[in-house]
Amino acid sequence: MKYDVLVLGSGPGGYAAAFRAADLGLSVALVERHNTLGGVCLNVGCIPSKALLHIAGKIRMADEPSHGVSFVKPTIDLDAIRQHRQSTVDALTNNLAIMAKGRNVAVFHGEGQFTSHHSLTLNKVDQETETIEFESAIIAIGSRAIRLPFIPYDDPRILDATSALQLKRIPKHMLVMGGGIIGLEMATVYQALGSQITVAELGDQIMTGADKDLVRVFENANKDRMTFLTQTQVTKVDAHPEALTITLQDKDGERHLDVDAVLVAVGRTPNGRNAGIPEMGADIDPRGFIMTNEQCQTSVPNIYAIGDVTHGPMLAHKASHQGHTAAEVIAGHKVDFQPMAIPSIAYTFPEVAWVGLTENQAKRDSIKVKSAVFPWSASGRAIASGVTQGKTKLIYDAESQRVLGAGIVGSHAGELLGELTLAIEFGATLEDITLTIHAHPSLHESVGLAAEVGAGTITDLPNKKKRLA
Repeated sequence: MKYDVLVLGSGPGGYAAAFRAADLGLSVALVERHNTLGGVCLNVGCIPSKALLHIAGKIRMADEPSHGVSFVKPTIDLDAIRQHRQSTVDALTNNLAIMAKGRNVAVFHGEGQFTSHHSLTLNKVDQETETIEFESAIIAIGSRAIRLPFIPYDDPRILDATSALQLKRIPKHMLVMGGGIIGLEMATVYQALGSQITVAELGDQIMTGADKDLVRVFENANKDRMTFLTQTQVTKVDAHPEALTITLQDKDGERHLDVDAVLVAVGRTPNGRNAGIPEMGADIDPRGFIMTNEQCQTSVPNIYAIGDVTHGPMLAHKASHQGHTAAEVIAGHKVDFQPMAIPSIAYTFPEVAWVGLTENQAKRDSIKVKSAVFPWSASGRAIASGVTQGKTKLIYDAESQRVLGAGIVGSHAGELLGELTLAIEFGATLEDITLTIHAHPSLHESVGLAAEVGAGTITDLPNKKKRLA
């Protein structure tokens, strides 16, 4: 068997690469070690977690001010919740299988190991092996959760992002190790289902990467629901029959905390040293990332790499765009992967979303920027909907007023980020956004109003920088 393109890994980047290559007329083999396509994101990551967050949002509604409508206390049916999660996953993975068949992509299930620059050995589940030959290959084998040496992983009360999605039980008190997006999203789910949540973060703020003013809104909205411990290190986890005893180290010294479960969410590490990649001669950095150029090409000319296994944010949408680039380069197109900005979204309550340059980065790199903020407490739609805990912020060049970054915190913040990502890609200025008519009343109107704050033309707030001309 010989194919124009072999894609190793069928996550969002892998299947995007395979399908795009097939659409360009290339013969494609797609290798996936699991029984279903979709990788971590569709099977045990982005998609099932969003299904659970949707349910958590419904539960949370019962706790919010009623405004004349009263809700009874929700009853929790874990079996039905798990069924919703799985049916969501099944719908998408089944659709991928149908699309692969429709595009004549040959799908192989098993562990793939490169044996040369043009061949891969497939170790099937039934222990049979076969060799697949190819002209070019795209590596899309992703990343895995970081494991810490002092964690008793054999204890069922120790969870990772995958096992937490199974919802086998709802602990009374759960410690979340790591204040990143994955940990906070699962903390949101378990808190809604009844768990007391403590988050321990080694850094000086949770949700590293977002600006502190956005994170502060999230923390204030959840101060009665979760406990956030920053600059706090978990140094030991002792498993006892009645509880897990956690040793915490912070600036005040050492203390102990008893919990019923621990979710370990301290980050992910790339799989760049797997699948015979080092032996093939591809350059890999000390952390395990495969080195690539702007065409997603590795140091081995016919081998490409995309997604979590390459540098940049470990996000599905980055991987899928890289997948398109790699497929098109192999097909002879003159393209490269040079995004101006890659959006990040924490699907928490409220959501926190940001894209492009942050104020933290600008300060660190001595970039002269200004920011313009529109508070949702002045938004008619936010007031009417009871979601005034939010803000929209634009970060722009101090001289040209070109938009360089943006951050939004509030209800459905992630849905509002698309316009701003496009604005950055197009090099839009504040004036471009102010002259774009935004529907009233809407939450996305806050984007235009934030731009008016920066431009000095705002009439929905006291105008601190009136522009006369």
